[in-house]
Amino acid sequence: MGKYDWSGYLAVAEMVRIAGLKLHVSLSFHASRQPKIPLPKWVTQIRESQSSIFFRDRSGQHYQECLSLSVDDLTVLNGKTPIQVYREFCENFKSAFSTFLGSTITGISMGLGPDGELRYPSHHKPAKNGRIAGVGEFQCYDMNMLNILKQHAEANGNPLWGLGGPHDAPTYDQSPNSNGFFKDHGGSWESPYGDFFLSWYSSQLISHGNRLLSLASSVFSDTAVNVYGKVPLMHMWYKTQAHPSELTAGFYNTASRNGYEAVAEMFARNSCKIILPGMDLSDEHQPQESLSSPELLLAQIRNACRKQGVEVSGQNLASGAPGSFEQIKKNMLGEHTIDLFTFQRMGAHFFSPEHFPSFTKFVRSLSQPELHSDDLPAKEEEATESVRASSDPNVHMQTA
Repeated sequence: MGKYDWSGYLAVAEMVRIAGLKLHVSLSFHASRQPKIPLPKWVTQIRESQSSIFFRDRSGQHYQECLSLSVDDLTVLNGKTPIQVYREFCENFKSAFSTFLGSTITGISMGLGPDGELRYPSHHKPAKNGRIAGVGEFQCYDMNMLNILKQHAEANGNPLWGLGGPHDAPTYDQSPNSNGFFKDHGGSWESPYGDFFLSWYSSQLISHGNRLLSLASSVFSDTAVNVYGKVPLMHMWYKTQAHPSELTAGFYNTASRNGYEAVAEMFARNSCKIILPGMDLSDEHQPQESLSSPELLLAQIRNACRKQGVEVSGQNLASGAPGSFEQIKKNMLGEHTIDLFTFQRMGAHFFSPEHFPSFTKFVRSLSQPELHSDDLPAKEEEATESVRASSDPNVHMQTA
């Protein structure tokens, strides 16, 4: 492990401070495909001799863009545990940016897993040839996950249940009914074994999230920044009984069980705010055969957060999706307002003359009933500012 070089980031923070703007920082512990950002070289070198530090699926393929949560407290990183390394990273960041924390830097998102989200990498393989995304796969087959499962099964008096994940679960791109586990009626997910496995699988994810958010909360407790964590919107197949896309991602949420209450309680316990993507998605624009409902799932998670007193921030998932601005506005200004909204994926098309005027009109509409004369393509720089999202002074929108 080498030294941290923050020089470029410090220069950006200083420019933002001079401009009078605010920064929301993401502390990431995962690799990225777009843009291509690999894990640190010293971590990939460890991979060559210890592939079990990564998640593995049933076929033996490893997901190598973040560490498996099963190694959180194992000394697999040159004599240190991942939790120790994450803490050192956060403490070094805090020291380097101390003059900006609470003034220029007002929020910090803690990376919790793949793409920074609290989930298993159950859907990391894209759907083939434009097909509807399948149910994904359980990621519990690396050596350390299997050891934890084995111990848990033996402690519960059913050692045979600890040999692996469900044998009758579909593969990544298959539908729920292509095998026995997720079937609406008589599926194995409803059996005693199904409940045992899904309870264990989801509890491992929540415990991982708790370790990281607890770490971040303790490191930044004496600063004036808010700590956030991101929970995905696994809305595919939501209208089925089993909710398989959520189950493989680690959320034991079905038609008869609320799996997000435990997640919200974990965020509340650590005094952290939650980021929910997909506030631009509406049910009417989802493929009918996907049995998807982003609106119902979003409402369910927000209700769980409201009961636990957890503040919610929002993000969009797509860019330029049909009716996206109207849907975002509905979610921002509804009965239960959000703390902050971050508009993502602002590429070349976003700033094009065909698209940007509609965005400025949307932003103005959040606080002004009439279109302002400044809403012209020449005023593009206004979109980089943080703006009030409603008459409520505590609700803001920002761009990323």
